[in-house]
Amino acid sequence: MTSGRWVVVAIVLVTAVFAGAQWWFQTRAYYDPIDSAELTVTLADGSIEALAHDGFEGIDADTSPLRFRGCFSVADPASLVARAAPYPDATPLIAPDWFDCFDAPAIGAALEAGDARAFLSQTEIRPGADRVIAVYPDGRAYAWHQWNGSLED
Repeated sequence: MTSGRWVVVAIVLVTAVFAGAQWWFQTRAYYDPIDSAELTVTLADGSIEALAHDGFEGIDADTSPLRFRGCFSVADPASLVARAAPYPDATPLIAPDWFDCFDAPAIGAALEAGDARAFLSQTEIRPGADRVIAVYPDGRAYAWHQWNGSLED
């Protein structure tokens, strides 16, 4: 094999290793599964109360304020819809493929179609980010962090 071919093989191998490392760091390395979270909901009058929920499954990371995702259920979604502060322009963020319960495109489509409602859980949960909760009429609920625009100044 000529030296030119060795250079090409080396470049391809380094690129493959780098691509694999990049994928692993973006989808696996920094996410930690969490078994529970203290969820709150902001009511229409601005007060905050604890949100009773069951079956929580979630992920989070210290490396970004936007990496939180949660799946759970609420017992009385109609009461929540009647009392909670709506969250305009809720946009669920894509979760890693291995976190099966959180399907951001499906949640986003349900929000747009009116099949689910989005509420403010907590403003400024981390600097510049709000925690948003989407609730379906059957009690399924999802939570994520979303930029709120407060850091744009």
